[in-house]
Amino acid sequence: MTISSSLNAAVAGLNANASSLSAISDNIANSGTYGYKRTVTDFQSIVTTGLADTGNYSAGGVRSVSSRLVDQTGSLVTTGNALDMAVNGSGMLPVTSAAAVLGGASDLPLMMAATGSFHTNADGVLITSSGLALLGWPANGDGSIGTFPRDTQQGLQPVKINTNQTAGDPTTKVTLGVNLPATETQAGSDGAVQPLSVEYFGNLGESQNLKISFAPVVPASGASNEWTMTIADTAQNGAEIGKYDLKFDSSRGSGGSLASVTTLSGGAYDATTGTLALTVAGGPITMTIGKPGDRVGLTQLSNNFAPTSISKDGSPVGNLTSTTIDKNGFVTASYDTGFTRVLYQVPVISVPNPNGLTALDNQSYAVSPQSGSYFLWDAGTGPTGTISGFALAGSTTDVAQELTNLIQTQRAYSSNAKVIQTVDSMLQETTNMKR
Repeated sequence: MTISSSLNAAVAGLNANASSLSAISDNIANSGTYGYKRTVTDFQSIVTTGLADTGNYSAGGVRSVSSRLVDQTGSLVTTGNALDMAVNGSGMLPVTSAAAVLGGASDLPLMMAATGSFHTNADGVLITSSGLALLGWPANGDGSIGTFPRDTQQGLQPVKINTNQTAGDPTTKVTLGVNLPATETQAGSDGAVQPLSVEYFGNLGESQNLKISFAPVVPASGASNEWTMTIADTAQNGAEIGKYDLKFDSSRGSGGSLASVTTLSGGAYDATTGTLALTVAGGPITMTIGKPGDRVGLTQLSNNFAPTSISKDGSPVGNLTSTTIDKNGFVTASYDTGFTRVLYQVPVISVPNPNGLTALDNQSYAVSPQSGSYFLWDAGTGPTGTISGFALAGSTTDVAQELTNLIQTQRAYSSNAKVIQTVDSMLQETTNMKR
């Protein structure tokens, strides 16, 4: 009977609008929740089959389908915490359950979140107050990131930063700028050896020195413009690690610059780069002294011995002062000695259908058959976007739009209730016909 179908359709309308009201309520309640993705409700008509042109119509009703728009991104909100992170794009951060990490679980569940306010816990693990732990690829000792699979979570580890940790950075490069007195290579000079000490840092952060001496070659007449440079390493009890014959140009156009370097012992000299390949107790060090014809590095001018420019990399042992994450997902620690080191790289996750992800508590998500398999990207590459530190992603809820939807839903619910009242009145009239 068509009047009964009208009642069923109105009841279906009440249920559908009640579901829509639940979604709107959730959206408004989470309008200030960082990383929240709003839910929308779509209505689909239910059509009953019947004969055409019979003059009768049977109402089928309506059903509602709710979905979360995970592919929408909220605006970024600047914060004061360096480890507040948000993906500026469609990708998501890899996270896991902090309880599973602290419980020592070997098989951590992979989840994802668009944003997170991370802080170190007592064990140094980066977690949020809602119980999510950040995952990343650990860096090697030199700060480089190894090769990890992109379609599995193999290699991902909880990001752990001990605030009381120390680290040292061994010296690998030294640039030597020294002016040698040209007068010392002239006939009749006293041939005084010019000493120089250059500090470097070993593999354990200890301070060592390269003892360098410049001995002039004094000719019987005229000027030789030639020196013998000897380099010794204090870490090897003063052992000689290199000896070189230096000749300087005395022509008008290139006077004072290196003319040639001859290796007498130790590491070779590379004229194309102007470097010496030295080997100290802790490993190789590249020392730049200048290319032939250059006016930087070693020079021979006037009558003064003067170190003009000496620089090196490396640092002694330092204490951790701060940790930051850059747009490419590199978590970098800074120490009070000025040394910085990459500790982790946080990748960004993408799936073919973000709206098919399974929504979990605390604005986190998990893959599902509808979302498709995930892929791990380097932040800043591919379609996923970059990572922003000192920022959180805001809710995607538009309160004004939700209030408008609320009014429409209220009117639709009231209208369906009115249909039920009307059907009830008509059924009452039908019942009264018997009297």
